[in-house]
Amino acid sequence: MKFIIALACLVALACANENANVLKREQEVNVNDFKFAYELDNSVKVAQEGKLKGEDIWEVKGDQGWTSPEGEQVSLQYVADENGYQVLSANPALPTPPPIPEAIQRALEWIAAHPKSDE
Repeated sequence: MKFIIALACLVALACANENANVLKREQEVNVNDFKFAYELDNSVKVAQEGKLKGEDIWEVKGDQGWTSPEGEQVSLQYVADENGYQVLSANPALPTPPPIPEAIQRALEWIAAHPKSDE
């Protein structure tokens, strides 16, 4: 499932660049692994590889890069596996999420201290 989501994101990126020309494209698909990469003439570069780790657990690693409309180089490295999608590095850095509000933090602590009984 995660593989399909990651692949859909890449297809969406490619569709958003429908006027770009393909400079390089490589792909290899096997039963237990895959890899592909492409480069477009508008600075977009994408590479991804995945392998089957268990019966239905995929580990997918990839990186993407492009130039923003402001001329800034953007890059992203990620992994998607049984732990979900995780960004390994991003340039520019991803924004730091805001802190958890105090009332929410107290509620989370109360829930953790008072687990639901099975009765």
